[in-house]
Amino acid sequence: MKDKTEAELATLLADTRKALREERFAAAGARAKDPSKARALRKTIARALTERRLRVA
Repeated sequence: MKDKTEAELATLLADTRKALREERFAAAGARAKDPSKARALRKTIARALTERRLRVA
């Protein structure tokens, strides 16, 4: 995360949030193929947000 630019972080956040949203809705209809995928996506979002916050402070 540290070597990504601000634009790359923003793109990563948008894509990961979209993937998490799709995963949630897919899981609501049927059983999830990979139950740990949502957790990994949330961790990625948290890491990106943490890196953005560290750069501001």
